[in-house]
Formats: sequence, C-alpha cells, structure tokens
Amino acid sequence: MTPQHPDQTPDTTAARPRRPWLAAARFAPIALAGTLLFAGCSAAATAADTTSNDSTVELASADAVEPGATAAEVMAENEAVPGEDSDNTWDEASVIDIALDGDTATATGTDGESADGVTVDGDTVTITAAGTYRLSGTLAGQVVVDTADTELVRIILDDASISSDSTAAIAVTAAERVQVVLADGSENTLSDTSAYADGADVNAALFSAADLVISGDGSLTVHGNGNDGIASKDGLVISGGTITVDAVDDGIRGKDEVVIEGGTVDVTAGGDGLKADDNENADRGYIAIAGGDVTIDAAGDGLDAATDVVVWGGTLDVTAGGGAGASVADDVSAKGLSGSVYVVVDGGSVTVDAAEDAVHADNTAHVANGTLSLASGDDGIHAEVALTVSGGAVDVTESYEGLEAAAITISGGTSTVVASDDGVNAGSTLEISGGETTIDADGDGIDVNGSVSISGGTTVVNGPVEQMNGALDVDSTFDITGGELLAAGSSGMAMAPSSDAAQASVLVTFTQSVAAGTVLEVTADDGTVVATFTTTKSAESLAVSTSALVNGQTYTVSAGGTTLGTAVAGEQVSGMGGGGQGGPGGGDQPPMG
Repeated sequence: MTPQHPDQTPDTTAARPRRPWLAAARFAPIALAGTLLFAGCSAAATAADTTSNDSTVELASADAVEPGATAAEVMAENEAVPGEDSDNTWDEASVIDIALDGDTATATGTDGESADGVTVDGDTVTITAAGTYRLSGTLAGQVVVDTADTELVRIILDDASISSDSTAAIAVTAAERVQVVLADGSENTLSDTSAYADGADVNAALFSAADLVISGDGSLTVHGNGNDGIASKDGLVISGGTITVDAVDDGIRGKDEVVIEGGTVDVTAGGDGLKADDNENADRGYIAIAGGDVTIDAAGDGLDAATDVVVWGGTLDVTAGGGAGASVADDVSAKGLSGSVYVVVDGGSVTVDAAEDAVHADNTAHVANGTLSLASGDDGIHAEVALTVSGGAVDVTESYEGLEAAAITISGGTSTVVASDDGVNAGSTLEISGGETTIDADGDGIDVNGSVSISGGTTVVNGPVEQMNGALDVDSTFDITGGELLAAGSSGMAMAPSSDAAQASVLVTFTQSVAAGTVLEVTADDGTVVATFTTTKSAESLAVSTSALVNGQTYTVSAGGTTLGTAVAGEQVSGMGGGGQGGPGGGDQPPMG
C-alpha cells in the first residue's frame, strides 16, 4: 500500500544520507499573456555563512537539504507507509458480528453461537484477538482493542454509532496493526467525552496505539469533543471512504505519519487539521497526500509535520487561522502547509487561505508539479533556507511577501505573485533559469540582499508606485546571460542588471508617469519594436533585458506615439538607493527564524 509518485518509483536500495543536520537542529516577436512582447529571441542552493547587511537580522548558517528533491525521493527516505495490499480482502465466513444495542452488545461467532476474541462487560466491548469483526447498531459506551497478537485486527463499521461520555469511542490500546473498514454504503458515527484528564494516553474519539488504516466506501463522522478527532501513536493511513471530522484540538493526528491515498476527508479543527509530530526520528513525522479530496478548516496549521509535507496527488483545500484577512494570537501558528524539513508539491491541486504563511518550510521547499493557489496574511511560500520552483503552476493571489527564502531558484513552471510588500525576497541568492514569473508588488518587485543570476525564462515585474521601493532591488551582482526581463515601477529606486552582464539591458526613466493599462513600446534607433508591455498600475520607469538589445545602442520607450524617455543600453543610471551597476539596493532581509 506504499504510495508512489506516479512518474517515478523511489530507489530505496541506494538511499542518500538522511538529513544529517536534523539530529542537531531538529529542529518575429513572442507574445506572453497579453502583457509582454519580446523580439528575437535546478541548481542546488545553499545559504551557508550568510549574514545580512541589516543589523537587526542575521541568517542562520545552514545548508539546504537537496533543493530539487522530488516527492518520490523524499518518500524514499521516509518510513514505509503502514498497511498491506492483502488487508483489503477477507473471508466473509470468518467475520465475527458484534451487534451494538444501547448500553450493551452481543457478539456472534462463526458458528453462530460463541464469539472467541470478544468480551462484553456492560457498555464496554473488548476485542482480544486478531481477526475480522463487524460492528453494527448503536452503543453508548466504548469499543476497545487489546491484543498481543501480531496479525491484523480488522474492524468493519457497518452502520455503527458509538459514543462515550467518559473516554474514546474506539480505543486501540494494544495491537500490532489495525484496519477500520467503512462498509459500502454505510453511515457511521464516533463521538467521545467532552474532557480528558491531563496527560491521558487515550485522548481521541478514534484512538490507536498501533498503526491504523482506514479504508472502504462508506462514511464516517467523528466528533472529537474532548481533544483530537482521530489519533494514532504510530502511523495513520486513509485510503478510502467519506470521512468528516470535527475536533476541539487536532483533527487527524498520526505520530509517525499521516498519509491520505484516497477518499474524501473533511476536517474542522480547533487546533491543527492534519498533524504528524514525531520529532525524534528523521524518517517519521511526515504528512503525505497521494490522492483523495481533502478539505481542512483549522484554527491552527492546516498541515503540520515534524519533518516533511509531501503532496503529489488529489486535491487539498486548506483554510488556516480564519484565512488571509484574519489575525491570530502571538502563540498560535496558522500556516497552511508547514514542514520542519521539506515541503514538496509534485502534483495534485493545492488551495490555501492562511492567516500566516500559505506554505512554510523550516528548511527547504520545492514546487515541481501540480497547481497551487495561495492566499496568505504573510508569505505565499516561505522557506528558511532554500526554495525551488521547477515546474507546476504557482498562483499567489494575496500575500505580504510572495516567495521568500535565503536562496531562491526558479527553473520552470508558471509563477504569478501578488504581494503588498516584496514579490520575491531572497536573503542570499536568486537564480532564474526558466519558467514564466509574473510579479505584482506594492513593495520591491524583486528584492535580493545578495546576488541575482538570470539565464533563461521570462520574468515580468509590475513594481511599486511609491518611490522608496523599486521594481528591482539587488544589493550585490545582478547578472543576466539569457532569458527575458521586463520590470516597470517607480523611478526613485529604479535599476537594471549590471552593465557588464553578458546580455544587454536598458533602463529608461519616464518624463511623466503613465497610468495603468498603458501600452509601452520599446524601440531601437531603426524603429524596430523590441518589446511591448501593458502596465497594470502607474509607472515611471522600465527596465528591459532581452537578446534583441545591443549595448551602446539607444532605445526609446513610448506610449501612443508619445516619447516617454530614451536610454543607452548598458549605461544604466540607478535611482536613489538603487544599484544599476550592481551597487547597493537597500532591500529588507527576509525574516529567517
């Protein structure tokens, strides 16, 4: 039952070293989208020994854990997913039926009389042996699994309703492996007590001390009235069914891992939506979404993993902390997807509306495939060390800062960013070698405290209106050897790539501000139009780099036949605080830590 990436099977025989820092840290023209026309024409990232020129912030000295790692590669390093293919078949003749009846129950064995492996003591039903058990009816009490057997305990819920006013509805206190099967077409409900004692071991409506797999095609509604909805102290897998959970704390929690392979899962949680919290073993504490339709509405984090969050299938819709427009208390974390090591999206569809970061990785984040629609009250995607976008479609519809990390690499995919402050904020390096990136920022469009290298792709920046920010703000070297760059914004801090870069650039400051919706044309001395751009807000400057430009030649920017300004390619003159020749840009350091 181990889920694999659809396009790549992990090679577990030659696994690379597993995150060695973890134990210590543990912690003719080309048209583009109707806005731009140009004529003619995964790198590993680390943030080692990097410090900011802002005295109030200092980057940690830490290396990224393989920025380009795929979902399959990350999963190859993690503990195998619980469950076996043979778990989904059984002999109907061997099923023991348990009829729930108010405050008691009756167990019927395969001989129609005795029921080995089941005891009933008042309102408590205890399963004491491996086997298959079918539960039907209503019980005001508890079902317990307590066995030393190493074989599978299978519980089929077939129109079963279990509620307890003192503890969990179902509690697996001792077993090797447990499977809960939701019978086809059945409707099942579990509800627990409204309060647990401090330090209680059993503390969820559906609790398991063993690996737990939930499967089938029926429905299950879980009310976690006292703490969590569904919890396992080992691994937890959902492969089918329609599961609805509401919990006063975490919705679904698996200590070792939470894996969703299929089914429909809808969680409302007063704490985190999905949580994996083993922070002592590098191959555990992960959350994986391989399939299914998952909806999370959590007061805390949508997905919170002690190590990795990995998505490569299904649909995932997360609301955290009330959404991007909400405020949360200082001691509350309300991120969409949060992983302490990796967050990798390698397929599927992810939608996030979060009060804090939509996607957050304490180390490394990678978007390799799939679609992401992200609204955030803070960052769209934030990685403390490295962020890579190599494929897929990223749409940051609302954010304070769009993409943020110490080192950012964009090598493919389509990225659209809307930010009320900086669009792309890198503390150390930004490398763009492919893809299409469109930025709409009220602060700096691209803000890098270190160096920028562009060798391919298309980058479009709709930068700020106010003068103390710029469409481009780079503190150190700004090199471009290929690709297309067009950045419009205010004139106060306008800049362009370094004049000695291999590919020519031109920076033109306008004689007058132009309004949103203005079509700008960049023409050479011979009248050839080398680029066109339609503004999305008012603008006073335009920086362009494309293979059609030639250093030393003069280029004119005009709108509707009116000349707005001219400049010589390679002779950029920066605005105040800017670094047109690769000088200081004065950008803000991304908040690391």
